[in-house]
Amino acid sequence: MTTPEEVVQYLRAHPQFFEEHAELMESIRLPHPYEGRAISINERQVVMLRDKNSLLQDRLQELIDIGERNDIIGDKMHRLTVALLGFDTFAETLHGLQYHLCEDFSIPHVALRLWQLDAPDLQLPAPASEPVSEQVRILAMGMTQPYCGPQAADEIRQWFGKDAEYLQSFAIMPLKKQRNFGLLVMSSPEVERFYPDMGTLYLERLGELVSSTLARLMAPHPGAAAHDSSA
Repeated sequence: MTTPEEVVQYLRAHPQFFEEHAELMESIRLPHPYEGRAISINERQVVMLRDKNSLLQDRLQELIDIGERNDIIGDKMHRLTVALLGFDTFAETLHGLQYHLCEDFSIPHVALRLWQLDAPDLQLPAPASEPVSEQVRILAMGMTQPYCGPQAADEIRQWFGKDAEYLQSFAIMPLKKQRNFGLLVMSSPEVERFYPDMGTLYLERLGELVSSTLARLMAPHPGAAAHDSSA
């Protein structure tokens, strides 16, 4: 008795079989994959091609949607960059950063802490200037990329005050320029807003942008040094 495997091997070894027996293409009936009726081999191939085409169309639409979302995020990042370049003080910068993240990116909760500033005379507004524990500093120093997920140290949660108990997801970005000098934390009451498997490319760029902006403000002003020496 011939086994199904032997039939498959024979047809693979003799691809001209259906050319020599073309009538079989119409006479052999196969079950329709969706409608519960019998169809010819040719009809079954058409159904399979339609299914493949539908999958390709879905994939193409998915790629288009991703591209459009990236364009939107890119425009928002550009607006934020232009805004940050126009600020000359810490107070303006921190207020502008908070405003753009909340209004343009729809981030409901933002917290920032800075430490080890190079210029002790800087007038750094609260709460960014509030003390940070050594544990949080060590945590920030050990970060090589932003963290996204539901976990945050109790001290970091406390930065959000009475809203902390409602927060379900966090994006934590280290701020560094040669060395770590702060943390930028965004949070949401939505569990899926910042999730562990999400891409972090734009979060990394945001961290670099904020780090460079703040480092520029922390750098000693050349005019100040000249003034001191002349005195």
